[in-house]
Amino acid sequence: MEKVLGFGGFFFRSEDPAALADWYKAHLGIDKVPGDYETPCWTQEAGETVFAPFEQITDYFGNREQPFMLNFRVRDLDKMVAQLRAAGIEVRPDPDSPYPNGRFAWLNDPEGNPIELWEPA
Repeated sequence: MEKVLGFGGFFFRSEDPAALADWYKAHLGIDKVPGDYETPCWTQEAGETVFAPFEQITDYFGNREQPFMLNFRVRDLDKMVAQLRAAGIEVRPDPDSPYPNGRFAWLNDPEGNPIELWEPA
């Protein structure tokens, strides 16, 4: 069976796409989509990717109106949390971390989309 190689992109609606792309660049280091074909796109480091449908009634994402949650792998969760808090962004580290698979923290982007930060074990 032919399989996909990984995610080639994540596309979602936004109230202000330019401002939201700027926020992701400034706070999480995700490059904006280039305006031409010569400039390379953001390239993520190879690593584990979890693809997990959840029950419709899950509270794990916070607001039940949100159909998805972004999960980003980070090298140093403590440094990332400090960096985000220094920028005035509320971050909620998991008080029960670490788990066998690593440590976690949660935040929301300016439009309320849930984000999970994961420092793999």
